[in-house]
Amino acid sequence: MLIVGAPWWLARMATSGRYRAGLAGRLGILPAGLAESVRGRKVIWLHAVSVGEAMAASELIRELRAALPGWVIAVSTTTETGQKLARERFGKTAGGGEVSPVFYLPLDFAFVVRRYLHLLNPGLLILMESELWPNLMNECVRGGVPVAVVNARVSDRSLPRYLRLRWLWRPLLENVSLFLAQSEENAVRLKQIGAPADRVRVSGNLKYDVKAVSETAMTSLIRKRLLEGEKVLVVGSTLDGEETVLLEAWRQVVKVVPDAVMVLAPRRPERFAAVAALVGASETVVRASVLKENVNPIEPGSVILLDTIGDLASVYSLGVAAFVGGSLVPAGGHNPLEPARFGVPVVMGSSSENFREIVESMRAANAIRIVDAGDLANALIALLTETAAAQAMGERGREVFDAQAGATKRTVEALLELMEQHAA
Repeated sequence: MLIVGAPWWLARMATSGRYRAGLAGRLGILPAGLAESVRGRKVIWLHAVSVGEAMAASELIRELRAALPGWVIAVSTTTETGQKLARERFGKTAGGGEVSPVFYLPLDFAFVVRRYLHLLNPGLLILMESELWPNLMNECVRGGVPVAVVNARVSDRSLPRYLRLRWLWRPLLENVSLFLAQSEENAVRLKQIGAPADRVRVSGNLKYDVKAVSETAMTSLIRKRLLEGEKVLVVGSTLDGEETVLLEAWRQVVKVVPDAVMVLAPRRPERFAAVAALVGASETVVRASVLKENVNPIEPGSVILLDTIGDLASVYSLGVAAFVGGSLVPAGGHNPLEPARFGVPVVMGSSSENFREIVESMRAANAIRIVDAGDLANALIALLTETAAAQAMGERGREVFDAQAGATKRTVEALLELMEQHAA
């Protein structure tokens, strides 16, 4: 497959930095400084594929550091955006605290994986959510390294494929020492696809425990550029096909709420330029990346394109209302807790399979509105104009967020128990 696919991969690498990023490390050339950062230290290797998983791991890493002083939590990611966020959150510190080495996950070839395992010599491998890499897991078992899958889930889209290949997955899943599932539903699914029942527990969703991030410089900058009384609609994590629908709704919104401003954050950085062109064809667009150079206030009706990495979670705090993307197209949606934790009322489309338990909890509390494209404008107008009702809905969302806390504590306790059992 490597030989047949080589022309395609070479073409993608030539045209997209996304495919070149970290290539040397992926191929087994150990990153400079990695050896120095772990020399003489006990190590836990945690893998978080992208931004969402890295954010979910934030509190887990903090609690593991507190529980295991002197240990190093080495963090790997797969995507470029995940790498940037991990370096920002874990790879630097102010005030002399612990720093995590951050690197790209190596390609899943045994000879490459062995190089990293030999260097890191981890006491535990933690895989976030559904990152099941056969050779990495096999080599850990051969080397006596326990493997835990935390915040584990099996999506609606993946379940049928897993079940069809259950005979293939069962031996792989038997290499995992412990599965800590997000919910009872996910625990049942893990057992269905072949995970040993006695190794599956429910610890809860780590994303409920992600604490409100401190205000980023970008959030502060946007706040300063806003005119007094402007109402901010934050539209986060949009995918291709959603922006056109949202802009059509936005034109209806500003007719009723002329003092509104939209912050639009596409999910994928490689789409920033295309979305800027799309918005600029009909609306006044301000790119956040150049906002520092533009001292003019943000005019009512403008669209601020959030073309930076790692700021959306904080920018949600500016919102009078928020729309969470990936939900107007059949992509499964993104995490509505990110705005809900600030008491910001949330609107989503009907595709929310990736966060079904969270969305159902919020729906049960009347803390979220699920709409289709035709209802989107009216829902947003209502939240931007009916202040008391919107604030009450936002508070109910915050209560859902607060009520579900505790997954991090349960996860850390289970991981420490696993490590003790393995050391015995």
